Amino acid sequence: MNVFMDIMYVLIGLIVGGLAGFFIARNYMKKYLKKNPPINEQMVRAMMMQMGRTPSQKQVNQVMKSMNKYME
Repeated sequence: MNVFMDIMYVLIGLIVGGLAGFFIARNYMKKYLKKNPPINEQMVRAMMMQMGRTPSQKQVNQVMKSMNKYME
């Protein structure tokens, strides 16, 4: 009976630790990406110009808005 309880404690500890680690890592990454975004307006503008398009500010804002939607 004691061995069964010991195994249950270990399993419960692993599950709780895994969940806590997941949420801590998720919050850390959200803060990091908000502080250091992987792409900015200048990068969007440069990519569009490399594709042969002269982007307007409205187009750049639309791309940035769609990118930020996936960051949340």
